[in-house]
Amino acid sequence: MILDAMIWLAALMGLVEGLTEFLPVSSTGHLILLGDLLGFQGPPGKVFEIVIQLGAILAILVLYWKKLFGVLVAAPKDESARRFIIAILVAFLPAAVIGAALNSFIKSVLFSPWVVAVALIVGGIAILIIERLSHKPRFFRVEDLPASMALKIGFVQCLAMIPGVSRSGATILGALMMGVERKTAAEFSFFLAIPTMLGAAVYSLYKSRNELAFEGVTLVAVGFVVAFLTALAVVKLAVGFIARHGFGPFAWYRILLGALILGILVAR
Repeated sequence: MILDAMIWLAALMGLVEGLTEFLPVSSTGHLILLGDLLGFQGPPGKVFEIVIQLGAILAILVLYWKKLFGVLVAAPKDESARRFIIAILVAFLPAAVIGAALNSFIKSVLFSPWVVAVALIVGGIAILIIERLSHKPRFFRVEDLPASMALKIGFVQCLAMIPGVSRSGATILGALMMGVERKTAAEFSFFLAIPTMLGAAVYSLYKSRNELAFEGVTLVAVGFVVAFLTALAVVKLAVGFIARHGFGPFAWYRILLGALILGILVAR
């Protein structure tokens, strides 16, 4: 009975992951808050929270498979395709190096409801400020991004190692400030998530390989599948909403949620 209840909780966590992964509200932050609220105990080492994000990333592979497959096939002969691949790989490097170096610290110290609540509020205020600044777009395709700019966006992505910051929000807003057009910034964030989250999941599974029991694997599998199906349904809707309304609504949501969580934590 206990396992059955945990499976339902894992499915709920997967649903929240799929809904929030590609929005600037921090999926990891939501998973930490929801897990704390429900008393959800997943596999050790935060494996559950990290690996189920791959379900959402798989949705990107499915939705953009023509684009990604075309780039891989054309790369040997097409310079534009090679620039696309180089931009993604270069932007991934900071997260790979810094994430591996600070992995233990991040999981042991920063995976806290207090950190998430503060990061949500600070991030929301930052979004409101950035939205009000004028950003004249100069880059309209991922292929057009210079490697130096891709590297800078990669460093901005590292801010999302603080739960509550939002990986997609950090990369999209960072790209906007550097002159990348809104839709291109969102797509670059999606593509960059593939190596970033794959690397984080593989590293996390390797570090916790001796601690995973059958029950833990089952919970991860359920969360993974639900996250994939949910993200598959909402990614296009999310892009359309951002294109029409910008990031302002998400900023106010972040601030209100962060304030509510702080109030709850103080009252405990």
